[in-house]
Amino acid sequence: MLNIVLLEPEIPPNTGNIARTCAATGTRLHLIEPLGFELSDRTLKRAGLDYWQQLDWTVYRDLEDFRAQNPQARPWMLSTKGRVSHAEARFEDGDYLMFGRETKGLPAALLDTDSRRVLRIPMLPDTRSLNLSNSAAVVLFEALRQLDFPGLK
Repeated sequence: MLNIVLLEPEIPPNTGNIARTCAATGTRLHLIEPLGFELSDRTLKRAGLDYWQQLDWTVYRDLEDFRAQNPQARPWMLSTKGRVSHAEARFEDGDYLMFGRETKGLPAALLDTDSRRVLRIPMLPDTRSLNLSNSAAVVLFEALRQLDFPGLK
């Protein structure tokens, strides 16, 4: 099973769309506070309304709480600052795909922990990055493809 980690997500529909993608693929969702919305937010639920009950998800107080509860996690960190394409990574069952806030991405201190695990999605130079939920889907489906879409039909 793969994992998507959202560090301090800000926009409810993005998180709702990612939750729906996770539910449809059997991927765990990890939400690290502070969140930019209430989990009861109507737009969050609307984006994945009938999927939340099928979703394996956990909310953490902060990054340290996430690390304490997932000590084995060595996340692939997604950033426009990455030097390695997400398609070059060799994903394994149980991997964690970590994404940062929509407005700021992942903090530099986190990205500096292991530059080999910082991935980017190839895009034209000098363009804005993809929407968070689109980015999560692109990387998740590459990882699932590499794993031969386990359990999916």
